[in-house]
Amino acid sequence: MDITELEAEAARLILPDFTEETALRLGLTLMNMAKLDRLPVVIDIRTADRTLFHLAMPGSAPINDRWARRKSNTALHFHLASLHVGRNMAAKGDTLEKHGLSETEFAIHGGAVPICVAGAGVVACATVSGLPQLDDHRLVVRGIDTLLSGA
Repeated sequence: MDITELEAEAARLILPDFTEETALRLGLTLMNMAKLDRLPVVIDIRTADRTLFHLAMPGSAPINDRWARRKSNTALHFHLASLHVGRNMAAKGDTLEKHGLSETEFAIHGGAVPICVAGAGVVACATVSGLPQLDDHRLVVRGIDTLLSGA
């Protein structure tokens, strides 16, 4: 995905509201998608100060939890999907270090997508870790699209 596609995606992934109940619905939606395809992922949904949903699917590893945290930190810090941040930095020859951010706490790999609410902006982040970064990203987007479609 290029930056233009990521910008268009971010512009359409805007929810009317987001509550703990919404986080649970999104988490269970992602769980069911992962279960159906037997994906060995960690699913994490959090705000800047607390975890709303966290699940390790069979086959995932402890390192996936750490990747999820680092990618979530990136999405919440920049208010962009971690994949989008990575693409932006690559295009500019930029690094996390140039922003004063440590790679032990942040990651620019795909899989963390901000939860945006109309009129409120970024309120949380949904993250998947365990697949190649583009697949992680796409799984989260599919989950948010499912919420948007009301399914």
